[in-house]
Amino acid sequence: MRRPQHEPQTGMPGRVTIYEVGPRDGLQNEKTLVPVEVKAEFIRRLVAAGLDTVETTSFVAPAWVPQLADSAALLGLLGEVGRGRNRPVLVPNERGLDAALSQGAQAIAIFGSATETFARKNLNTGVEESIAMFSPVVERARAEGLWVRAYVSMCFGDPWEGDVPVDQVVDVAARIMDLGCDQLSLGDTIGTGTTGHVHRLLDALDTKGIGAERIGVHFHDTYGQALANTLAALAHGVTVVDASTGGLGGCPYAKSATGNLATEDLVWALDGLGIETGVDLEALVETSVWMAGHLGRPSPSRVVKALASSSNDASDD
Repeated sequence: MRRPQHEPQTGMPGRVTIYEVGPRDGLQNEKTLVPVEVKAEFIRRLVAAGLDTVETTSFVAPAWVPQLADSAALLGLLGEVGRGRNRPVLVPNERGLDAALSQGAQAIAIFGSATETFARKNLNTGVEESIAMFSPVVERARAEGLWVRAYVSMCFGDPWEGDVPVDQVVDVAARIMDLGCDQLSLGDTIGTGTTGHVHRLLDALDTKGIGAERIGVHFHDTYGQALANTLAALAHGVTVVDASTGGLGGCPYAKSATGNLATEDLVWALDGLGIETGVDLEALVETSVWMAGHLGRPSPSRVVKALASSSNDASDD
């Protein structure tokens, strides 16, 4: 399989942790229900391909996200593969935490918003109320020894409110992190961010005391900026990047949010820079092609298209 030429760039990290969100964020927007057995096999393949951190599912009310109504059954099928501090599950509230704990979860993620409108559409509550809702969730999770991640969405733009002031994002992020979260994921939910915006936000968070070592970045590729924005974040010291195998994803409450940064595209870029990820790109591409077959459409990942096509051409010779 073709690989990029290695040309390291100064100022970049030697290793990056890919936080794989395909099974949760990637599949949650699919209208056709994916069988739980397929989801379990998807996760097993991702882990086998070297993706150490995989967010598996969400313990959210089935009426809100029907695709993830099988979360308990999924973790039951996965057994030990679905447990551990590197197998987070999303929980929206204490009821979700109770369900996650009952399935042996050791890591959770909460999902806040930098904007009032999206908080109400996604959580059915405002920013202030959502932070109050998260407080006992984080407190109980930490008391149980769980690792806690905090997502903040709409950090780079909102489809209803437009531009989102950097100070507003920093204020919300700091208040959520002050609850006791271990890691902050900055979400470009509708993909409107640009590299200068990334640097400005990271500078502002650093000034607030939230350094790059506690931050992950989560870029959607609506305007083709996800990879550029990720590289800007890495140059700033970030070493955790959210990505979705095959570029799957979107948001059921923000229709302008298209797919996540494709994990394969990220791995190709990092490989070219000589940055270690531990991921077997060939196995990952095979997994994307396999999942695309179950979803009934080709993967939008440029790397998957290129490598799968070259593989087919070679097999035809």
